[in-house]
Amino acid sequence: MDKKTLLKKFGKNVKIERIKQDLTQEQLAEIMDVSQNYVANIEGGKANMSLAKVLELANFLNIKIEKLLVFNDD
Repeated sequence: MDKKTLLKKFGKNVKIERIKQDLTQEQLAEIMDVSQNYVANIEGGKANMSLAKVLELANFLNIKIEKLLVFNDD
């Protein structure tokens, strides 16, 4: 798997978890204290988050980090 594919799959996982919690990008951005554009970039596979930020995101979503880091082969 290349970096671009990894970021896209990660972004898809973030979007799925955000939607499961009935949050908009704007609401998640507010919780994380980041811009809505940053959340959109994460979900679009354009932002490369540090592992510490991924952990923070998982905590904000109240899920295990593994939920964001497990990728099914499509």
